Amino acid sequence: MDGPRVLLGVSGGIGAYKAAALARGLVTAGATVDVVLTRGAREFVGAATFEGITGRPVRGEVWEGVADATHVELARAADVLVVYPATAHTLARLANGLADDLLTTAALVHRGPLVLAPAMHTEMWEHPATTANVATLRDRGALVVGPATGPLMGVDAGPGRLAEPDEVLTAIAAITTGAGDLAGRRVLVTAGGTREPIDPVRYLGNRSSGRMGFALAAAARARGAEVVLITGPSALMTPPGVERVDVTTAREMDAAVTDRAGGQDVVLMAAAVADFRPDAAHATKLRRGDGPPTVTLVANPDVLAGVVARRGAAARPLVVGFAAETGDLEAGARRKLAEKGVDLLVANDVAAAGVGFDTEENAVLVLHRDGPVRAVPRAAKAAVATAILDEVVTALGDPGRVGTSG
Repeated sequence: MDGPRVLLGVSGGIGAYKAAALARGLVTAGATVDVVLTRGAREFVGAATFEGITGRPVRGEVWEGVADATHVELARAADVLVVYPATAHTLARLANGLADDLLTTAALVHRGPLVLAPAMHTEMWEHPATTANVATLRDRGALVVGPATGPLMGVDAGPGRLAEPDEVLTAIAAITTGAGDLAGRRVLVTAGGTREPIDPVRYLGNRSSGRMGFALAAAARARGAEVVLITGPSALMTPPGVERVDVTTAREMDAAVTDRAGGQDVVLMAAAVADFRPDAAHATKLRRGDGPPTVTLVANPDVLAGVVARRGAAARPLVVGFAAETGDLEAGARRKLAEKGVDLLVANDVAAAGVGFDTEENAVLVLHRDGPVRAVPRAAKAAVATAILDEVVTALGDPGRVGTSG
């Protein structure tokens, strides 16, 4: 995302505190963000937080800036209107065209895309009135993100949990960049780390959270692709509309990818697959009293190399490799690009502070097989995913290298 104007409406739900993270992600991705707080939202969060993040004044009332027609100008200037969280009350007002505060008034003026992230208790979400209101808004073209299933206010849990900021960032990025340019394509994404058992308790693993792969899956789906996500152990929510396949070990990852990759247009290998595993896992827990064990390692299958080898001389799938590097990033990336025979290679410096493994942000180089290099500066992983997919779309548009769905 580079430069869109976002009008962020925050309504009065317990998840309103997450809107600050969404605003931060938008600003990091290059957006200009104007925030409107409803009266209910101000019971949960304050204007100063958002003004500090966005560097812009926060609005709350129709009666502020009347001479400047604030409600009209905010709405006209926005490329996209996002309501996060969208309470049952707010959804009802939007569905029925009410204009009883600044947010709903601006919504009637706004003519661009509308993104809604519902959040409420399960009974409210499942009520026929809410169901009808959401259906009405969808029929008018609103993009509804979530809700997820999980902990709610108090001790309750169930459907109605606010979608995470990264998921909404991905939806906004798709709308404001190349929405629909992967329609009709089949995309496979691998994500997360693998776990190689030493005994029933311990395993060899790495610090991968899976966020980058999940962001890629969500972004590809938002751009119209049919997406399969093969992931190592992860607590992340499955992106809406994405088929998820859970695996644990590198060999399980290899089997799942082997089973699925042949029918894809694009394969994005973002998983951090273990290169080695113990030659045999102990059937019982290793005890401290037995002394330090000797663990003999053997090589795991190279999942990425297998995808390229099975493709052979065929034009598809387009294969995107990922390289976690230290030191000279571009030199290491070019070496791996040549070694692996992939079409694109995405490299990041895992020694850099605040990016890479188990973080909310990333910064990468995207190298094409035929030479071009794109540097994607530090940004939220949802925004980085959008930049990577922009390069994928460019590569798919080269008929000399990549076939189309058949």
